[in-house]
Amino acid sequence: MASPYVSGESGKYIAASQRPDGTWRKPRKVKDGYVPQEEVPVYENKYVKFFKGKPDLPPGMNPEVAQAKQQGAPVSTDTAGLSKTAKRNLKRKEKRKQQQGKGGEGKEDDEEEEQEEELSAAVEKLEISNRAPQQNGSKPQQNSSKPQQNSSKPQQNSSKPQQQKQEAHASSATDKAKKIKNLKKKLRQVEDLQQKLDSGEVTEPTPEQLEKLARRKALEAEIAELES
Repeated sequence: MASPYVSGESGKYIAASQRPDGTWRKPRKVKDGYVPQEEVPVYENKYVKFFKGKPDLPPGMNPEVAQAKQQGAPVSTDTAGLSKTAKRNLKRKEKRKQQQGKGGEGKEDDEEEEQEEELSAAVEKLEISNRAPQQNGSKPQQNSSKPQQNSSKPQQNSSKPQQQKQEAHASSATDKAKKIKNLKKKLRQVEDLQQKLDSGEVTEPTPEQLEKLARRKALEAEIAELES
C-alpha cells in the first residue's frame, strides 16, 4: 500500500487531492510521530491474546501425527498419540521379542529383568511393613494423653464455685454503691429545699416538700449504715 505522505523541504505532509466535484484539497502538514486513526493497532486484552496464542492441536497430541493426517499419509495406530516414554517402552518390548526369537541371549536378559522387578517389589513390601508398625505405635501415645486432659477437668470444675463467689461479691458491691449514690442524691435535694425555705425563696411548701424534709434524718441514717 502506497504511503499518502510526501516528504519535502518543509517536512512531511499529505499532498493535495481533488474532490469528486472538481475542487482541490489543500496539502496538510504532518507532525513527527503522528499516526493516523486507521493505522492505530486495535487494542487486544489478555483473553483475546490467550485465545490467539492457543495451539491448534488438542493437548498431548503429537504434531507429527497431525501433519501426517492432514497430508493423508498412513499413521500407525500403535504409536499414535503416545508419549515419548510409552514409545520407548514399545521399542523395548519389540527388542525383547526379537531377542526371544533369536534364543539364548534374549532369555538371559529377560531373566535378569525379572529378577530386578522381583527385588524392587520385595523392597517396596518391606518399606510398607516397616511403616505400618510405626503408625500403629504412635496411636497409644495419643490415647495416653487423654487421661491427662480428663484429669484437668476436676481442677477446672473446682475453680467454678470460687469464680461464682467472686462474681456475686462484685455484683453486691456495685448494687451497694448504686444505692448509696441514689440516697445521697435525694439528701442533696432535701438540703436544697431546706436552703430555699431558710432564704425565703419558698414561703409555702407543698405537702410533698414537707414529706421530703421529714425524711432527711432517715436518709442520713441509711447512708451511714451502708457506708459503715
